[in-house]
Amino acid sequence: MSEPRWLDEKQARAWRGYRRMRALLDLQITRDLMQDSGLSDADYDVLSNLSETSPHRMRLSELAATMLWSTSRLSHHITRMQRRGLVDREEAPGDGRGSVVVLTPAGLRAVEEAAPHHVESVRRNFVDLLTDEEVAALDAMTQRVVAHLHAQA
Repeated sequence: MSEPRWLDEKQARAWRGYRRMRALLDLQITRDLMQDSGLSDADYDVLSNLSETSPHRMRLSELAATMLWSTSRLSHHITRMQRRGLVDREEAPGDGRGSVVVLTPAGLRAVEEAAPHHVESVRRNFVDLLTDEEVAALDAMTQRVVAHLHAQA
């Protein structure tokens, strides 16, 4: 095995800062979302993904892939959301084993009411703290890293 390529001081500081920022930012955004809407981060992720599709439905397996969750984990979460009337589940056409997750009117109302508060939290805690140049640089960096990671999968 070759010698590890250790991070230099500047790289290590950036990496630690990124990890700390990500943890604190996720915590704050999730806290604000729960306080403002009663939705968990996972609830909002499901509802927003469904609301952005037409006609507000997705195969469970496709939604799980989009959310980077296992189908089993998402299935359990969908069951809890069904009990709250936010989504329904239907059999996938032509596939007795697959299912489709459907956004209910209550789920659509919930995400529509949560979205303005959520975006304000994202702005207040992240976007508005950055310059236009930093947003552009962040966009370029995230696109490059995501493309690299997708190619690894």
